[in-house]
Amino acid sequence: MGELSTKIKTGILFFIISIGIVTLFFLIGNNTGFKFTIQPPITKGAKAPDFSFPDLDGKNVSLSDFKGKIVLLNIWATWCGPCVEEMPSIERLYNKFKKEDFVVLATSIDTQGKKVVDPFMDIHKLSFKALLDKKGSIQNLYRTTGVPESFIIDKNGVIIEKVIGSFDWSAPKIFQYFKNQLEKPYIPNEG
Repeated sequence: MGELSTKIKTGILFFIISIGIVTLFFLIGNNTGFKFTIQPPITKGAKAPDFSFPDLDGKNVSLSDFKGKIVLLNIWATWCGPCVEEMPSIERLYNKFKKEDFVVLATSIDTQGKKVVDPFMDIHKLSFKALLDKKGSIQNLYRTTGVPESFIIDKNGVIIEKVIGSFDWSAPKIFQYFKNQLEKPYIPNEG
């Protein structure tokens, strides 16, 4: 009796897998737009994709608002331990250069949005700009693998560094790196 039960289970599993394969071929064969594509990661030297998300005051903020500035785009979440770990160093970096052409856009992917991000920013005494992406669409746009991931974007909107994972943004060599970037001239692109 146990053997019959195993044969039935195997048959059902085979049937379900077969239906899945047939459905997959149907979707691909009928040109439904379903494709197996793997987007390459966004790397240094690429134009940073523009985006627009609300800040904690509800005002929409776009990356393109900051042409001519160095942008640290940090993709994070309140529930992410490594994100929490690096936030104080981002605050120190922000305080060091906030009076210059520098901005932090800390884009949260928390699905609860302002409800969790606003108290987080207060508790950790963070004063840089936090943006709310409750759908996590920035992760697809920037093809991230997780959180935190950060992108340093130059004055012309080009990604000049990508950092995966927690990072000490307030180390002396990092301060020097940002100082050097800020000293570079902004040459607006025409057209």
